[in-house]
Amino acid sequence: MTDTEWGPAKVADILLTAQRTRTPRTSLQAEWSGLDLDVAYAAQDLALTDRKAKGENVVGVKLGLTSRAKQKQMGVDEPSVAWLTDAMALPAGLPVPRDTLIHPRAEPEIAFILGRPLAGPGVTAAQALAAVDWVVGAVEIIDSRYSGFKFTLADAVADNNSSGVYVTGPVARRVDSLDLGMEACLLEVDGDVVDSATGAAVLGHPAEALAFAANTLGARGHTLEAGWVVLTGGMTDAVAVEPGARVAAHFTSLGSISIAGG
Repeated sequence: MTDTEWGPAKVADILLTAQRTRTPRTSLQAEWSGLDLDVAYAAQDLALTDRKAKGENVVGVKLGLTSRAKQKQMGVDEPSVAWLTDAMALPAGLPVPRDTLIHPRAEPEIAFILGRPLAGPGVTAAQALAAVDWVVGAVEIIDSRYSGFKFTLADAVADNNSSGVYVTGPVARRVDSLDLGMEACLLEVDGDVVDSATGAAVLGHPAEALAFAANTLGARGHTLEAGWVVLTGGMTDAVAVEPGARVAAHFTSLGSISIAGG
């Protein structure tokens, strides 16, 4: 394609088609150098418009690249933000929907349930926490429309931060009852612990991720709404979810979540 054929709408269409057909592809930025973060976020918003037209409703946002190690790996110095819709919420007890995903991977996260709207710019971590009603544990099953999860930052943003589905845990706690930086999690696959981390792995404190989401979306004219779920980003590396496997996340104060691989 020529440069004139590219643009946010084309990028969104390519990735939505890859998602619906479960057909992975190579990096879009490798094909079109014009795919920068502004274009990627515009494509992300257009894809959301398409999802809403098909009946999906926005229920929150998700953060990506909140781990310093992942940022270093990707050669970036800030996280990214993407949309959550009700179609991405996986009810507890259901297996990973393998028929709609390409190559699912699981990562444990700390999630916030907002009690009031939060709008940037200028939101601090303390102000962000003041907007939170509840804290819950979560497991996000990420997926990518790129072969082998190989992509650039702009590729990932355009792909809605490798969104798949997510499950929230059974325990909800008030913010002031937790030390979120020290909240720990063990990630298990088939009963074996494969990784562990604390909330400090998420930008030093998950509230920093929430503030980043509010400020980044505020710069684009969006507000985080009361009742929304905010997934603050993977505490550990994501692990592949193989057919028949069982993945579990055990949090210090936020209970346990177990998901069958399907």
